[in-house]
Amino acid sequence: MWCQSGDLILDRPETLCLAPWTHTYLSPQTERRMCCASREPAQNFEQYIDTKSGSGKYIPITLEEHWNSKHMKSVRRRMMAGETLPECEVCSNKLLNTDVYRSYFNSMFGHKYSSIWDTTDEHGYTTMQPVSWDYRFSNLCNFKCRMCGDMLSSAWETEQRQHNMINWDNPKNNWMRPDVKSEIEKFQSSVIEQEFATAVEEHRVEEVYWVGGEPLMYEQHWRYMHRIVELGDGPNVYARYNTNLSRINYRGINLCTDILARLRDWQICASLDGTGPIGEYIRTGLDYAQWLENFQEVVRISTHRRQARIDFTLTLPGMFELLNIQRLADDLGVDILAKVVFSFSPDIIMSPLALPKDILHPWIDELLDGGPDSNRLANSPLGDVLRQLKLRPTFQEQWPNEWSSALAQGKQRVLQLESIRQDELTLADILLERRDAFEWYRSIS
Repeated sequence: MWCQSGDLILDRPETLCLAPWTHTYLSPQTERRMCCASREPAQNFEQYIDTKSGSGKYIPITLEEHWNSKHMKSVRRRMMAGETLPECEVCSNKLLNTDVYRSYFNSMFGHKYSSIWDTTDEHGYTTMQPVSWDYRFSNLCNFKCRMCGDMLSSAWETEQRQHNMINWDNPKNNWMRPDVKSEIEKFQSSVIEQEFATAVEEHRVEEVYWVGGEPLMYEQHWRYMHRIVELGDGPNVYARYNTNLSRINYRGINLCTDILARLRDWQICASLDGTGPIGEYIRTGLDYAQWLENFQEVVRISTHRRQARIDFTLTLPGMFELLNIQRLADDLGVDILAKVVFSFSPDIIMSPLALPKDILHPWIDELLDGGPDSNRLANSPLGDVLRQLKLRPTFQEQWPNEWSSALAQGKQRVLQLESIRQDELTLADILLERRDAFEWYRSIS
């Protein structure tokens, strides 16, 4: 066990996160990591699909095998030694948003901090068990958000299959092979279901993060949350949701009155990246009027401001919606969880980083300091996102040699999806509001 002086733990490491002692994550493809934001070494991906040998064999591991695996023990050992882990780059460098998971876990489970030193040996083995759960039972989702993809959306996956858009030569797509997908589904319905069900029945769920896919489409969500309430554990449980909020009722169970109101605390981060037609373009499947009705019901039962939030991810068309999103949040009296735009690959044109700097930066400056509503943005999480965006290298700067060809591929991708989805509103239509951005898009060939 680790050295202590009386009851005082020597030199608490600033980079230590309580997630490896309290939390467990599982992707829709049954990949396990220490949390959803961690960047595990490539060899750790071999845990569920063998890409190293080229066999594509499905080799999942159980929670028991993962919890004190060589990798997890290494994570704990390095954290306790005060190292800055490359796996934790998203938190260390605030790559996703300004509020980082490390701070969240340390705040949520700070009362368990002293226990990690008593229960963890010098090799990183711990006798503590996870009490925080992020289990994504499948990629089931009824939306096809343009910055998402098949791994997190069954609707995306179906579209890809129907239109022969899957690159079967890419080993990353092995999970979609019929034989592998069947094995994944069997493992999910047996091992994964049992792991979580056991935790519920043994009263070992203190915090649960429902995300997907779309968690409110999961039958498992409704079944297990109802069971937690039925067991009388609701007053001990904090539930977080990242949801498109397209539904709040399931087989006579209402999310607000039958689940949320019976918990110790909860948070709904309802995804919305634009209002009205632009929002519906970004998130194919969104009915904005229905979303607003559902969100208003969530807001009505909230008892403090942190419970109901708008979860906003900045996209290129979403640049036109920043003020509308801020006005909506102000009108509803809620906060915005604003994500820094994901750095995808240079062929993804939906990111503002696809723009040349001489278009992007003046646009940001105008939003932050160019009109009567600028202060409203500048002093909000949306302003933080814009300021961080300006500090990031554009795709042109990141991939100077591939940028032009990648843009052409990206535009073809946009046009292909607009054709398949029969969009009445197109990206070109949206960009018309800003002439320089429209001309840039039109010039791509």
